[in-house]
Amino acid sequence: MSSHLRKGRQSVTDLKIHLVCVTKYRRPVLSAEGLELIEKSFREVAMKMDFQILEFNGEEDHVHALIEYPPKLSVSQIVNALKGVSSRRYGKAALPKPHEESLWSPSYFAASVGGALLEVLKEYMRNQKKPS
Repeated sequence: MSSHLRKGRQSVTDLKIHLVCVTKYRRPVLSAEGLELIEKSFREVAMKMDFQILEFNGEEDHVHALIEYPPKLSVSQIVNALKGVSSRRYGKAALPKPHEESLWSPSYFAASVGGALLEVLKEYMRNQKKPS
């Protein structure tokens, strides 16, 4: 995992999420060509919105992305942009969709990742010197 810190005018951040998007009805429609197109779409969206896809992969019915992002973006903004653009491009490429209208299920999984283990952080915070 990268130890790159994002430095802004008023903040220094290291925000990363593990994102999983599943196809509509979890149907196995993604091929190698489809995954390549989705990854390319994700990376182009990331460049335009100023976040990074650190890792990407997937299977026939879902994709995983490890994303580093700035505090000005919310996870839902990122997900909506990624799923919207990739679904449109996937449709224009005439690749098979699980549903006539959409490629993705409206739901997704996102978990924060990286940094110190939770127990290490809790211990660090407990050991702070309180003012007298």
